[in-house]
Amino acid sequence: MSNSRLKINNKLLDKKWIAKGNMDVGFLLTVFLLLAIGLIMLASAGYSLAYYKKEDSYDYIRDQVKYAVIGLIMMYVISRINYNYFRRFVLIGVGGSVVLLLAALVVAKVKESANPGGGEEFGRWISIPGIGQFQPSELAKVGLIAFYAWGCEKYHNLIISKDQQVSIKTAVVFGSVGIMFTLLVFLEHHLSGTILFFLLTIAMLYLGGFNKWWFRILIPVILLVVVVFVINPDFLGIIDEYQQERIIAWKDKSYDPDGARWQINNSLYAIGSGGLLGQGLGESKMKHLYVSESQSDFIFSIVCEELGFIGAAFVLVLYALLIYRGYKIGMKCQSKFGMLLVVGIMVQIGLQTILNVFVVTDFFPNTGISLPFFSAGGTSLIILLCEMGMVLSVSRQTNMIKE
Repeated sequence: MSNSRLKINNKLLDKKWIAKGNMDVGFLLTVFLLLAIGLIMLASAGYSLAYYKKEDSYDYIRDQVKYAVIGLIMMYVISRINYNYFRRFVLIGVGGSVVLLLAALVVAKVKESANPGGGEEFGRWISIPGIGQFQPSELAKVGLIAFYAWGCEKYHNLIISKDQQVSIKTAVVFGSVGIMFTLLVFLEHHLSGTILFFLLTIAMLYLGGFNKWWFRILIPVILLVVVVFVINPDFLGIIDEYQQERIIAWKDKSYDPDGARWQINNSLYAIGSGGLLGQGLGESKMKHLYVSESQSDFIFSIVCEELGFIGAAFVLVLYALLIYRGYKIGMKCQSKFGMLLVVGIMVQIGLQTILNVFVVTDFFPNTGISLPFFSAGGTSLIILLCEMGMVLSVSRQTNMIKE
């Protein structure tokens, strides 16, 4: 190799935007395990519905493998970028997320106007030629987390200011951003997404250093509102009728068993029939059009049926290990931005997993939310793996591998 080329390569290696150090192997292996098990379970859980809807049993898994490959490539590329440079794209990401969320709502209204008898359109997706359906709310999760990581570091002195007026004004501004995202997702008729964004906002404000006493007041108020909606789902008439029915069905286990409780009842049958060791991989009976959305929101019930209690517990342990390892990476980071970015991503994965499992097991009303690494969906998987790349980028800088 010529001396000039060596000089060029050395300059590239010296670039500050390249993340140095080794990735956290424990975290990386846990990601690979969850992704591999998720793909295997999707191939099993989704083939019957794929054949029924598209006459191709491998439609879901074929697409998911394609998205997984794209996501893994992006994960590696992002992991090679110095996480400090992510700050430069935060405001662009937030603005882009808001624009895309609004665009999805506009597209839905246009479709609804063009087809008046076709029912109400939910503004959750944008169709991109050559790519397919894109779900802006998935990108918005990253945008919201990154915004709070950036903002809570940049305006740390205002957040912890002893001047109550300054700290309250800062809290109002920061809280307004989260409420804006939450309202936009709410307008998509996505109740579980609304809950997720709201909880994520509360968590990031808490982690960001705002006065802890405010949360001791806020949390009981939130719980009171939840209780009111459980007692009277039609309170203020702000949630859709089908969502009200699901809350009623969650309270009354005998309510409309062939309608509002069809999905959750069959999910419980699937979980119960799994027993300790499961029916065996590929041997689920309930995935044959009994459990609705068995390839997506309710895939965990098929995991329980085929792999049993032990298999399902192993999957949950993997999620716990991922979150624990990610938390360690974040807490060792020397910058508040890196810490909040990583811990925020772990909070998001934890909340999604808990909400999904609680819905599938009837501990929470059926609101519909995807299970990370398992549920079919290109946007969610690719962006999730990009988030894993961000965590791995931070892990390179903190040299977690040396512990």
